[in-house]
Order: sequence, then C-alpha cells, then structure tokens
Amino acid sequence: IESAKASTLLTAIVVSSDDTEILGLARELEVNYCIERPAALASDTATSLEVVIHTVQTLKEQGQEYDAVCLLQATTPFRVAGLIDKAINTYKYSETDSLVSVLPVPEEYNPHWVFEANGKGHLNISTGEKEIITRRQDLAPAFIRDGALYITNISVLLSQKSLYGNSIGYIVSDTQRHVNIDTMADWERAEAMIKNELS
Repeated sequence: IESAKASTLLTAIVVSSDDTEILGLARELEVNYCIERPAALASDTATSLEVVIHTVQTLKEQGQEYDAVCLLQATTPFRVAGLIDKAINTYKYSETDSLVSVLPVPEEYNPHWVFEANGKGHLNISTGEKEIITRRQDLAPAFIRDGALYITNISVLLSQKSLYGNSIGYIVSDTQRHVNIDTMADWERAEAMIKNELS
C-alpha cells in the first residue's frame, strides 16, 4: 500500500483480501477500494490471475472501469522508490499487452546453458537448440519474473484470461531490494532487511 500510495500514476488503489484485519488496515490507510475476497479465492490453490479477474469484475459492477491493472503482490513487499511509475511509463510506450518486473539470470544459469532430462537418460538444451553456445559473450541476456509488479491490459486480462497476453514488456528490479516470501527463511530474510533499513 505504501508503494502504491507513493506512485503519482496509479489512479486507484485496491486491496483484495478475505482477512478482516487486512481490510481494516487498508481502510485505515485510505485505499480507494477494499474488496472482500471469496473463500474459494483465498485458498492455497487459488491463482493471482483469478484474484485479479475477480477484482476487476467487482469494480466493473460498481461502475469503475480501467484500461490496465497493476498487480503488487504482498509476497514481494519491497520495491525501490519510483519503480511503479517507471513501470507504468515504460508500459504506456511499449505497445505490449503486459509488463513484468524482472531480475537478471546469472550467466551460469542462462537458459542456453541449462539442460533438461529427456526421459531417456539424456540431456537436451532447454532452449531446444542442438548446439551449445560456447562463448559467454554470445549469450543473450536472460531474466526471471521477480513477482514485484505486473501490469496487464484489462481487455487482454478478461478476453485471454492471462496476465501476459501475447507480448510482454519488462522493467529490471533491484536485486538488493528483492525478496519473494514463500518460506520461513524468506520471511526471516525480509525481517532482517527491514531491521537493517531501520538501523
């Protein structure tokens, strides 16, 4: 919420949750809309895509329509100042269906150097190529989604049921400010990052 409120380009801030405490906090922080999430969309099997579609459709029923949605996942809580507005500006001029924040893949894990087992006891290059690129200098830069930010055209979201569509733009995040909370170790790392910033 703090990251979203620091943006000058977001036109509305929406919190979707099944947790009354989270929704209460969101109201205290004066977000534009709080949407109570159905239990089916608060389970371990629910996807972010389903939640975003539910949110967009709920807002539409309330007469609120937008051209794009920016998803800020709570599991990736740290974003450098200005990231959201930089992403929105990049998206506006990229002519893509979507935009995601990414982190660089270390060269040793570049997909041209990654292998997949083919089920017959052999390895295939993950990109499908037959020959390995031997020189590091010839590797194309590779990236992974970092989960901090997704922007999607709403018509693409609803018609294709996709956060990505057919074309994806990107913005590179700060590796030093990244944590994706999936495990207790991730949580502890996030707490340590906050303590370091406050000290």
